Amino acid sequence: MDAVAGAIADPVRREILELLRHSRRTAGDIASHFSITRPAISRHLRVLRESGLVHDELVGRQRFYVLHPGELAELATWIARFDTSAEWMQRLDALETEVYRTRREHRAGPTDQQTQKEQTA
Repeated sequence: MDAVAGAIADPVRREILELLRHSRRTAGDIASHFSITRPAISRHLRVLRESGLVHDELVGRQRFYVLHPGELAELATWIARFDTSAEWMQRLDALETEVYRTRREHRAGPTDQQTQKEQTA
């Protein structure tokens, strides 16, 4: 998991992963999307390959890089433990219920007060 986290820590490597998300690409094709040198792209691809996020396939004389997203699963599971959106949804639902209850009480309130005044008069 540390190798995967280290690999995706770099914005260039994350962008490479985005490029590979829908199709395999050659190193030259990947490099054409960046303003950095091809050797720098090769170093990023090496890091991604060593982390298991990318693997290469040799087709004829061309080497294609392919995304291997399964390596992200362990990291995604770990990050999901910090997702508190379900807790917030419960709290917001409780707040909504309280707002509706308060509105209903305010609507019913004057009628009850008038009833009490009429009974005491």
